[in-house]
Amino acid sequence: MIIEIDGYWGSVYLSGKKCSKQRMREMYRQTKDGVTDIQDFPDMFCRLHRFDRIPGSDEMSIDFVLDTDTDRIYTPFE
Repeated sequence: MIIEIDGYWGSVYLSGKKCSKQRMREMYRQTKDGVTDIQDFPDMFCRLHRFDRIPGSDEMSIDFVLDTDTDRIYTPFE
């Protein structure tokens, strides 16, 4: 599963175990509660949920976008 974390500081792409949108919301909330600086969100998400950073490309199929500015979680084609 590939997710994009999008924030005012830019976008980061992560790869990890596939999960439901509901589970992704739980993971997002848990991570957001654990960071004091939102720029640390991607690294904290990786540590807590065993995801890895990957380079982005136009050919990737992204499963979810996590928008840290609006707290919205969505699939790119919604």
